[in-house]
Amino acid sequence: MDDIEIFQRLGIALAIGLLFGLERGRHQRDQSEGDRIAGVRTFAIAGLLGGVIGWLASLTAPVVLALAFLGLSVLLGVSYWPRLKKDDDAGLTTEIAFLLAFSLGAASVLGNMPAAAAVAVIAAFLLSMKKRLHRWVARIKRLELEAVLKLGLLSVVILPILPDQGYGPGAALNPYQIWWAVVLVAGLSFFGYAAIRLGGASLGLLVTGLFGGLASSTTTTLALSRLVRAETELIRHAAAGVVIAGSVTFLRILMLVAVFQPSLLAPLTIPMGVMAGFGLAGAGLLSFPARESKEGQGRLDEIENPLELSAALGFGALLTVVLLAVQTLKSWMGSSGVYAAAALSGVTDVDALTISVAKLIGDDMATTDGATAIFIAATVNTVVKAGISFAVGGSALGLRVGLVYAGVITAGAVSLWLFGWGG
Repeated sequence: MDDIEIFQRLGIALAIGLLFGLERGRHQRDQSEGDRIAGVRTFAIAGLLGGVIGWLASLTAPVVLALAFLGLSVLLGVSYWPRLKKDDDAGLTTEIAFLLAFSLGAASVLGNMPAAAAVAVIAAFLLSMKKRLHRWVARIKRLELEAVLKLGLLSVVILPILPDQGYGPGAALNPYQIWWAVVLVAGLSFFGYAAIRLGGASLGLLVTGLFGGLASSTTTTLALSRLVRAETELIRHAAAGVVIAGSVTFLRILMLVAVFQPSLLAPLTIPMGVMAGFGLAGAGLLSFPARESKEGQGRLDEIENPLELSAALGFGALLTVVLLAVQTLKSWMGSSGVYAAAALSGVTDVDALTISVAKLIGDDMATTDGATAIFIAATVNTVVKAGISFAVGGSALGLRVGLVYAGVITAGAVSLWLFGWGG
């Protein structure tokens, strides 16, 4: 390293320390000066010290850095002991942040500067999120945490040992790929589920529709339709929430296609994008003019945790059935059989059909036929959700949702004809 690079790296180390010091200083601003563990100056010096020790280690031996880290840890331990005797619930966050500032200062000199800076920003952000993170943790149910851990254990332990080869008709059943699809879909669904659980009723119907669409657009439609039965004045917002949830389905299809069969993005991006755009625009019209709604608006207790083993295994079983149905009907009836399977699958689920069709693209099916099958499934599923809105939420809700969905399907069909088939 030349002199200019050394100064640059030491400057990054100092900046990292200052960043941690600013956050910790703000956090400890209400404490008296004698009770503060470390402030802006101390953290800045710690970051710079890490950089200097890293520089010395590069000139001498790596053991210099290890000894400096050990010495700093002992010093922090000695300072922590009196606080622990005074308060047996004293936290270690500031001490750990101090060691991290030192380590990142050393990393900025010895390693990749942008990476060290990025880790520092992320760590400072997490430190600033203390109260919010504690609230979120308080809202997590024990069974939900256990479900995440169980599925994580099964994925980490079982997924690597599953055979990565096809079985059954047309080698359609690949255990490794099926379970990978289950993990991906469950994770995507859990993101929406967690957003609803953590946000609670304050999310509002529109944002609930957005995250509910990631978790399960059909369940979200059912829940909001039931809500309208009890709270008729929420029809505008509930209709918009239903349409938003349905619109997210089209974007979700594109996410799955991008993972399992990127070649389908070309014929599907414009049709699915147009359908999502029309849906979101329609939701905006439905919710205008905006009104204040009641607190009960954002709670969707009917949505099942997608990381529960029963839910994950249920989707795995459904995906297996759809894979077999698509392969069997295709061998009997060609593309028409796949379209029939798409229509049947769309009544309950679009994800399984999307993944199943994606696996056939190539030697067994043209991309245009695959795009058509996925569009059919999405259309049938959209019609089903409109029917749920009408049957459960009543004609006032059903007509609003149905009119928007009719425009969505029409726009999707036209764009598929122009860009999916013709393009």
